[in-house]
Amino acid sequence: MFIMPFISKLIGKRFKLDLASGRALIFSGSTRNSLVVLPLALSLPDPIHTVVAAIIVTQTIVEIIGEIIYIRAVPYLLLREQ
Repeated sequence: MFIMPFISKLIGKRFKLDLASGRALIFSGSTRNSLVVLPLALSLPDPIHTVVAAIIVTQTIVEIIGEIIYIRAVPYLLLREQ
């Protein structure tokens, strides 16, 4: 979540993406669909499935907080309208 905005910005410049596409690249590149694997984690054997599920949910919470920060930071710090 820390380096992906800068990598996405470089990729956006390299491919000459417009402002909206560059911002979309930053947001989509920085998150994963970790909740998709939650049912798989819950199907693991009993002693470990709780730990794995907690890790997945914690990762999702961290990503949500990061996205909230991105909503404010990306338009003002990384990809500004000119």
